[in-house]
Amino acid sequence: MQSLVITIVFMDNIIIYHGSTKIIEKPILGFGNPKNDYGLGFYCTKNIELAKEWAVTERNDGFVNSYEFDLKGMNILYLNRKPYHILNWLSILLKNRTFVLSQGLPSEAKAYLLDEFLPNYEPYDLIVGYRADDSYFSFANAFLNNTISLEQLRKAMFLGKLGEQVVLKSEKAFSCLTFKESISIDSSQYYPKRQARDRQAREDFQKEKLSSSPDDAIYMIDILRQKWTNDDPRL
Repeated sequence: MQSLVITIVFMDNIIIYHGSTKIIEKPILGFGNPKNDYGLGFYCTKNIELAKEWAVTERNDGFVNSYEFDLKGMNILYLNRKPYHILNWLSILLKNRTFVLSQGLPSEAKAYLLDEFLPNYEPYDLIVGYRADDSYFSFANAFLNNTISLEQLRKAMFLGKLGEQVVLKSEKAFSCLTFKESISIDSSQYYPKRQARDRQAREDFQKEKLSSSPDDAIYMIDILRQKWTNDDPRL
């Protein structure tokens, strides 16, 4: 699927945060886990409280590294804004994350989504979109297995306020990042907050899942049978 790269010009810099077990004064392009949501990149957020939660594990404290980022002239892919939609986000997730899928509908769904809905995201300097925490990952799996509808998947993205991430993807983006400071984060304080946020998202999702769906609700099997394409007006 072809995708248009749009250059968006901003007048102001922004502050972004990266939660980590380390102090990272100078992030390096090419380092990190290539199996993250949007592939290899430097994953940040504009929400410092989320960064604090993402910095820690159950047993380990962490750090929030803050950076000033110059957005001027950046090619930015906003996955949460039109013309992009939830199936574009899901297809990028399927491209990069490891899904254990059974044969049959889930495997067919993955192949179809990658063929029809995967944006050309590699030319962008920056990607802004949902972060696939454990609960978000389970929502995506449920949709692929035809147990929730497309509308339920859309609603799930806003449950628990799990957050939006800002991912630096290019040498140009890395060169416009300026380290400001690093603060230590106490795991005993912020790991429970992280767990509570995820738990709330799951509880809200179960309520939504148990609610009755309209007769015309669209499921993954409908998208396959009706051969939806990326420009379908129902998206």
